Amino acid sequence: MKPILQNLVEMTGHRDHLRLEVSVLSTLQQLNSTTEVRALEVFTDGGTTHVRPRTWLQNGELVSTDSEAASDPHREPLHNYPALCQCIEKREIRATASVQKSRYTLWLPVWMHDKVSTCLEITQSRPFSAHKLDVIQGIFHVYQNYQSLLDYSERDALTGLLNRKTFDEQFSRNPTASLARRMSPAAAGVPDGDEASCGEPAVEQWLAVVDVDHFKQVNDRFGHLYGDEVLILIANILRSSFRSHDRIFRFGGEEFVVLLRSTNLATAHKVFNRFRLAVQEYHFPQVGQVTVSMGFVSTSRGSPVEILGQADQALYHAKENGRNQVCFYDDLVASGHLAAKVANDSVELF
Repeated sequence: MKPILQNLVEMTGHRDHLRLEVSVLSTLQQLNSTTEVRALEVFTDGGTTHVRPRTWLQNGELVSTDSEAASDPHREPLHNYPALCQCIEKREIRATASVQKSRYTLWLPVWMHDKVSTCLEITQSRPFSAHKLDVIQGIFHVYQNYQSLLDYSERDALTGLLNRKTFDEQFSRNPTASLARRMSPAAAGVPDGDEASCGEPAVEQWLAVVDVDHFKQVNDRFGHLYGDEVLILIANILRSSFRSHDRIFRFGGEEFVVLLRSTNLATAHKVFNRFRLAVQEYHFPQVGQVTVSMGFVSTSRGSPVEILGQADQALYHAKENGRNQVCFYDDLVASGHLAAKVANDSVELF
C-alpha cells in the first residue's frame, strides 16, 4: 500500500494534465498482473467519434505523443470498442470486457463538462478481482478529482473556454515545427462537409484572433449582464463551429483565440467564415444582431509572440476596414496592406 500512497502524492504534485496522466498510468502499471496501460483520447471528427492512444506503455517505459488526433494513423472508430461505447452511452464509470488470448481490459472514461474526452485503459492476463477493482477505482477517483481541479484553473470563469494563461503555457510549450507538420489532406481531419482541393495543398495549423464588433456599445446600451450573455453565447457558437480537437481560448474582454489544427488554407478560410456567419445570423436576446472580426495566420513560421502579433495585425485591419470579416495575414502582406515585421521574443524589428 505504501508505494501506491507515494504515487498518489506524486500525482497530486503535478500542475499539468499530461504529466498527471503519465503519473496515474505509472501508478496503475505497478499493480500486480497489469500488462498494459494506456490513455485514449476520445474525439469527434467528421461526425464520427474516434479513439486514439495518447499515452501508453512501450518497452517498459511510459511514453506520450503530441501528434494531432485527426491525423494519427492509429485512431479507430469508437464502435470498435463496443463495451466502452456502451459504457459511455449509459454514463457508467467503467467497462470491462474479455478479449482475445485471455486478456482482460478495464476502461475508465473520464467525464469532463458532461462529455468524455479521455479514457484510461488497463489490460491484464487474468480477470479483475473485486479487491483490485476497488484499488483501481480509488486511484481513478483521485485522478479524476485532480483533473477537475486543474481544468478549473485552466478555464475562463464566465464562458468555460480555456483561458489566456493556458494559451500561453500550451502555445509556448509546443515547438512551431511540430504544430506545422505537413501531411496529406486525406490524413487530416476537417469539419463536416469540408474537403481538400486537388493538388493536395499543405496542411498546417492556424491561429485566429476573434474580436466582438462594437462590444462597448452593447455594454453601454444594454448593461454588463447582457454583455456577458453575448460572450457566453458566442463561446457556445465557437464550440459548435470547431472540432473537438481544435482549441478555443478566451483572452479576456471580448477577445477570443482559436487554434485550428491540421487543415489547409482554403478550408481554414471556409471554417472561419462559417463561424463569422453563424454569429451574424444568430439572434441575441434583447441585443439583436452581433458581428465579429477575425485575423488569422499560419503557425508554421516565427516565434509564438510573432505569430500572435501577426494575427492581431490582421484582426485590426479587419476592424479598421468595415468589421464583420475574416482577414488572412499573408494576403494582407502580399497586397501591400500590411508591412511584414520580424519579431525577436517581445522585441519587434522593423
